[in-house]
Amino acid sequence: MLLTGGLKSLLPHVLRRIIRCNRLSISNTSGMAEGYKQANVVILHKSLADDFEKFCHANNGPLPLLYRSQPGDWKCPSLSSDSDIRTDCLQYRRYEHGACTGSLKSLKEYSEQLKDMVTFYLGCSFSFEKAVQKAGIPIRNVEQKCNVSMYKTSVPCYSVSMFHCNLVVTMRPIPESRLEAAVLATSELKEAHGAPIHIGDPGLLGIQDLSKPDYGDPVHLHPGDIPVFWACGVTGVEAVINCRTPLAFTHSPGCMFITDLKNDSVRSLGGVPQVHCISQDPLHFSIVSAEAAQKINTLETLIGIDPGERGIRHLQQQGELLGACLAMSHAGSVLITTGFPTHFTHEPPEENDGPPGALAIAAMLQALEKQVAIVTDQRAMDLNKKIIEEAVQLGILKKPIPLLSYQRESADSALLFLCENGNPGRPRFDHLIAIERAGMAADGNYYNARKVNIKHLVDPIDDLFLAAQTIPGVTTTGVGDGGNELGMGKVKDAVKKHIKNGDVIACDVEADFTVVAGVSNWGGYAIACALSVLRCCEIHDRYLRRALGFPRAPSKGLWQPALPSVTKEENLLKTLVQLGVRSGKTASLEMEVDGLPFYNTHSLMIEKLL
Repeated sequence: MLLTGGLKSLLPHVLRRIIRCNRLSISNTSGMAEGYKQANVVILHKSLADDFEKFCHANNGPLPLLYRSQPGDWKCPSLSSDSDIRTDCLQYRRYEHGACTGSLKSLKEYSEQLKDMVTFYLGCSFSFEKAVQKAGIPIRNVEQKCNVSMYKTSVPCYSVSMFHCNLVVTMRPIPESRLEAAVLATSELKEAHGAPIHIGDPGLLGIQDLSKPDYGDPVHLHPGDIPVFWACGVTGVEAVINCRTPLAFTHSPGCMFITDLKNDSVRSLGGVPQVHCISQDPLHFSIVSAEAAQKINTLETLIGIDPGERGIRHLQQQGELLGACLAMSHAGSVLITTGFPTHFTHEPPEENDGPPGALAIAAMLQALEKQVAIVTDQRAMDLNKKIIEEAVQLGILKKPIPLLSYQRESADSALLFLCENGNPGRPRFDHLIAIERAGMAADGNYYNARKVNIKHLVDPIDDLFLAAQTIPGVTTTGVGDGGNELGMGKVKDAVKKHIKNGDVIACDVEADFTVVAGVSNWGGYAIACALSVLRCCEIHDRYLRRALGFPRAPSKGLWQPALPSVTKEENLLKTLVQLGVRSGKTASLEMEVDGLPFYNTHSLMIEKLL
């Protein structure tokens, strides 16, 4: 028997010959024939072949089709010169009516049945291992001399006819400092599954225990390693099981067919990928193209000017807008709050900075088919209902948004509001956004910029942001322009040092992401624009859909109308004036926000962002 030493440098045709003679004492082909493509194998009756091919094309992340044979053809001339699929895998599995009924070293005894069967050769992640190692990244399962770990997920594939199953993934531990390098090394190897489909907590894929893989071997994570998941061709095995065909064969997971083809990079049209952490609990990273990230950072720079000369540049941190919008992009349900009753001697006391930005965010989230709700003060419910109705009439919103209020009735009120039956494992919302919302100071009061306590006008919606910190998977964003807004606790030290009255008015409640703008509405407009940038990013789209189904064509007709426009914002501001909602700085009922004229200031900012 031949042992593993030197197998990684043998040419594929030599390895196939050794495998054919049953002379290897190894359990998988990971690390063998470095730099050459390996393939998963599925062999089905010819009557199922067309539907299975469609299933592969519909899920080309896990099932990149390298070759489809003719019925009864045991060779694959475009992949190898001298192969015989009956003998050239280390081990096979036989399936009858969806049940695995045996492991086989050869399929020769089934030659008669194979005459009516079609072989599919599907790309394999073993093919990218050399590229990952070349980038200076360890392959832990190769180091540990074991098979890669493979897991069934709770993520459904795109179904075709009788072929349906959940995605199967491989997991490779990657040092956190090398995550971006690992994504870059694999993203262009489309026929070897391409870039990862998930980075971080396995629970987000429905994987409960990394030490118990469904296929392959457990792989030990080193300190500082992050679990990184790639789509896996064993997904095809699951599809075979579920279709319950009378007879089918596959490779045994990890025992691949080794081709004569060198790995070749396919230049991605989507650009160079970047990796960004969007949550610590559970740990979750997202992927976006460098071009999209740069556009969003430019939006952040645009809104960062300080027309009121408040000193907000000291509060700004680069990348907060990008992080916030990536978290929103992954969210399915978003809760928004706004409302700053700074004009306590007027009725209504609200200012007109906040609602327009909140509606701009809500409109884009609606267009992206996310669930959206708004929570506000009980005393302001009627006002906000009128604003939402007008926003629908003006074409800003596609449909009305549910309007909620929150009252603290017990210690569990916030959890009961945010989660089904108060269970942190079942949150109703994935992301919370506060935009120009009065935020609680360190002494428990709420202050306007002039240091006036307005606590009597503010419901304790801060509770929801504090509770969100204890709920795994719920992230938060605060948008503000002065440091006394909900969520600005993340930069409270800078507020106390650089903002007038900051030592008193600084909000003490943190958000995960803090978007600081010259005017808070601008922050809302920038979020809407940034979400549309992400919607157009092929790299981010593929990651969101786990490389399943088909790329979402940038059907701009569906979501571009949701972007803010000068006309929509002008009409909304006129509506707010009619409703008695005043400018923040001057309390005037004119076409201005925070004392700045709509025309030639706010209108110009909207045009720049667009």
